[in-house]
Amino acid sequence: MRTYHCLPLFIWTYMFYTVDAIPLQGKANSDLPSKRMMSLTKDGGKMLHRTKRGWMWNQFFLLEEYTGTDTQYVGKLHTDQDKGDGNLKYILTGDGAGNLFVIDENTGDIHAAKKLDREEKSLYILRAKAIDRKTGRQVEPESEFIIKIHDINDNEPKFTKDLYTASVPEMSGVGTSVIQVTATDADDANYGNSAKVVYSILQGQPYFSVDPESGIIKTALPDMSRENREQYQVVIQAKDMGGQMGGLSGTTTVNITLTDVNNNPPRFPQSTYQFNSPESVPLGTHLGRIKASDPDVGENAEVEYSIAEGDEANVFDVITDKDTQEGIITVKQNLDFENKMLYTLRVDASNTHLDPRFQHLGPFKDTAVVKISVEDIDEPPVFSKMSYLIEVDEDVKEGSIIGQVTAYDPDATNNFIHYSVDRHTDLDRVFSVHAENGSIFTLKPLDRELSPWHNITIIATEINNSKQSSHIPVFIRILDINDHAPEFAMYYETFVCENAKPGQLIQTVSVMDKDDPPRGHKFFFEPVPEFPLNPNFTIVDNKDNTAGIMTRKDGYSRHKMSTYLLPILIFDNDYPIQSSTGTLTIRVCACDHQGNMQSCSAQALALSAGLSTGALVAILLCVIILLVLVVLFASLKRQRKKEPLIISKDDVRDNIVTYNDEGGGEEDTQAFDIGTLRNPEAREDSKLRRDVMPETIFQIRRTVPLWENIDVQDFIHRRLKENDSDPSAPPYDSLATYAYEGNDSIADSLSSLESLTADCNQDYDYLSDWGPRFKKLADMYGGDESDRD
Repeated sequence: MRTYHCLPLFIWTYMFYTVDAIPLQGKANSDLPSKRMMSLTKDGGKMLHRTKRGWMWNQFFLLEEYTGTDTQYVGKLHTDQDKGDGNLKYILTGDGAGNLFVIDENTGDIHAAKKLDREEKSLYILRAKAIDRKTGRQVEPESEFIIKIHDINDNEPKFTKDLYTASVPEMSGVGTSVIQVTATDADDANYGNSAKVVYSILQGQPYFSVDPESGIIKTALPDMSRENREQYQVVIQAKDMGGQMGGLSGTTTVNITLTDVNNNPPRFPQSTYQFNSPESVPLGTHLGRIKASDPDVGENAEVEYSIAEGDEANVFDVITDKDTQEGIITVKQNLDFENKMLYTLRVDASNTHLDPRFQHLGPFKDTAVVKISVEDIDEPPVFSKMSYLIEVDEDVKEGSIIGQVTAYDPDATNNFIHYSVDRHTDLDRVFSVHAENGSIFTLKPLDRELSPWHNITIIATEINNSKQSSHIPVFIRILDINDHAPEFAMYYETFVCENAKPGQLIQTVSVMDKDDPPRGHKFFFEPVPEFPLNPNFTIVDNKDNTAGIMTRKDGYSRHKMSTYLLPILIFDNDYPIQSSTGTLTIRVCACDHQGNMQSCSAQALALSAGLSTGALVAILLCVIILLVLVVLFASLKRQRKKEPLIISKDDVRDNIVTYNDEGGGEEDTQAFDIGTLRNPEAREDSKLRRDVMPETIFQIRRTVPLWENIDVQDFIHRRLKENDSDPSAPPYDSLATYAYEGNDSIADSLSSLESLTADCNQDYDYLSDWGPRFKKLADMYGGDESDRD
């Protein structure tokens, strides 16, 4: 890359304007001298003066990419207030002030401290002012000026892509557009020719060309063939400075592909093809393949094969393999060596997608001759038909001939044929075939209702070569003979209401017949000849193979007759006529007003005289509910009796047993033995619990007398063990407490129960001295005998 420098041209233009800042009240002082002089010089040039306060500078121009050794000089800031004594100070602010642009505060000279790049920033806005060093007063208003960076040609053109890919159809005319390439230049397009790009082709001639201004690549040669050359690589150059000497340039590569068009017809590599085929090949067998080559690709190379019109077109066919573009010769009809030994076909190969632009090049098809030789082989017998259908009446006698099959040997030897039945198709051996003439006859009676069709297979085998055999299906249809009588189609549960009226329809019956007459079924209904006139019911033939049963009298009684049997004679109209008698059972039932049956049994008659069914069900439910309540009440009462005296299961402290009944007083000595409680040496017998009624009477066991072991601890342990092993004891989460005071106690007992064993009365007067809490006891025991009485 080359950089060219030219001398900067600075054009300074100064615009002067007057700034009035005098308030209204200071009009009287407006005539005071207030003019100042400010100038900006360049390289000691002529000083420009202004006579009004304030300034405005136009833009300065600097060259980018300055490579000199010294800083680049911009200009000089000067005011007429500067006497050269150093009292004024020049200040520069704005874009890049201090780092890019520096000012000599004494002289006002402005320099560019660094190299500038227009592509990074092309414009700088700065402000300059001058102040008095002693007073700090601004002697001139702040002025704004612009430094604009001039462009140089330091950027080469760059394409938007490093590699372009394009395509154009083959056989295109000269000047056909292929693709457009674009290059951009980062230099200033408005300044000089640095950004003016011109395109040229470096590689790819004489096949392609490029427009120098637009960058459009076009074809330069006519009728370029893809079959000769498909890929082209073109190198395009973009050069700035309008393509002049010294301009910068960039290149890109364009890969161009010629796409295919259908400009080539298919061609067979040879004019004649030869194939051999045995005469016994199945239909659809592939005999061989032929292929016509087409230098085109894709759908332009697709070929369709066909056989020219003629007799051979009915015997053979050709199909196209879409994957390999080959023609496959197949067999369309059975071949016969004895009939024809050689076939000659004309096969055409043509393109399926034609391009009208190239039809003048000739017909886009080719023709080849295909010869097929038929080879003679030993063929199996051939039946005269593809299949046989035989119809026979089902009443045919055993051994009767019902039909015949015929086969022959297609070979010139004309061997004799042997016929047989494939027993896999006739497991019951109902039919057989005559081995020499192919006559089919029956071996067993036939029944159409059991099996209306029989499908058997007949085998024809050459006598001289048992390996040569053929099979033929024979379909035998059994024709119907009227040999079954009609009968009821289903079992009918018929009833008649006791309150039925004459002429009321109570049942419609239909019949079925296993036979299948060709004209369809037709049935008739009549009373049996023994009872031509039934006094209770009438049989009405509906003429549609159904009959209606009508009531004949007013009202029926279950007491007199609960069931009626009505015989019906049913016969058809086929030959010979078949008939049967069906008996209809009719029950007499009780019905509601709408005719809905309620009950038909005699036992229900007695129940219906009392309560209805709903009432009986309600009574039964009430009885069940009462029984459940009684059982629950008995269970709760029994559980309440067994409930122990200890109510709380969680309380393991001393429990108070509450009886809630009034005892017999002090005279009642049967409730418990107070003496035993007070005397630990007394003999104790095991007694049954009084708080819970035992379920089983346990054997009374003797306990060890207390006097044998006076140790209180042993006594308590023994009692605990007895309670643990006693099944009638309180629940295990209860606590049985034994509190034994001992024989001698200094405290007297307050219980009145002690009167049972005391010899004399005690004095309770001291209770009056214990305070109001014992007043009740003092009143009860502290008075004299007359008061107590």
